[in-house]
Amino acid sequence: MQNTQNTQDAQTRGGAGARPAEAAGLLTIGDDLPVYRLGFGAMRITGEGIWGPPADREQARAVLRRAVELGINLIDTADSYGPDVSETLIAEALYPYPKDLVIATKGGLERTGPGEWPLNGRPEHLRAALEGSLRRLRLARIDLYQFHRPDPKVPFEDSVGALAKLRSEGKIRHVGLSNVTVDELARAQRIVPIVSVENQYNLGRRQSERMTHQQSEEMIDICARQGIAFFPWNPLSLGDLGRPGGAVARVAAAHGATPQQIAIAWHLQRAPVTLPIPGTARVPHLEENAQAARLRLSAEEYRALDLASQG
Repeated sequence: MQNTQNTQDAQTRGGAGARPAEAAGLLTIGDDLPVYRLGFGAMRITGEGIWGPPADREQARAVLRRAVELGINLIDTADSYGPDVSETLIAEALYPYPKDLVIATKGGLERTGPGEWPLNGRPEHLRAALEGSLRRLRLARIDLYQFHRPDPKVPFEDSVGALAKLRSEGKIRHVGLSNVTVDELARAQRIVPIVSVENQYNLGRRQSERMTHQQSEEMIDICARQGIAFFPWNPLSLGDLGRPGGAVARVAAAHGATPQQIAIAWHLQRAPVTLPIPGTARVPHLEENAQAARLRLSAEEYRALDLASQG
């Protein structure tokens, strides 16, 4: 079981000075990668449709630099974001990297145009994708490499086995999964240690497209028991809960916060292994998200949001 550290008492969460993300507390990924439990998702720093370069390249680099200044030390990206653009911008903005920065990237998708994401889980594609990520990020080894999405045309064990081989070659430090079911997590664990799962999960949609609400909750509980980091993607989505006067708005008003900040605080209290990775292309929005690490919901507020999001 991977070791986890969670410092979420009110005193710790109220601190962090100019580095508010530190108030989220620590989670140790794979026994040797301590990160603060508020990361940055680097998908939105690309062009429209997650295709091509951003309209303002320097603004994208400024967002990445500011994320580190705010105490964020886990950046989540993928070779398909752009494609290649997100990883390239990360290196342009942050290399040589701070010693505590963990860059998590993914492979297993191709890009044929804006908004198009064909699957490719073939071992040879995953190897080529990993090699490309290493070059763009200017790294000799990826700290956390996640299989982006299972490909029904390729046996799941073949895809995971390819990442296990790359790990044995020293090109990957730790292996993670994305967009997987509980059964797929168990199957992957029979091949290689899995230290992270990245699935869709938020107040507006507490399920992935491949699992029910109950199965999604089970996945988080399994991750918590085993010390596996859980990255909820699209963490700020509120769906109908974002309407004026609703449960989220009431809790936000009580804290003098935005609904999106409340969503982040809710994720942080869901389990000691949850690590939301909200993304943005704007520095003010990034700073707003980071301040959410200081929020602490009461038990009553958390229950109210929990019940409202179920229905």
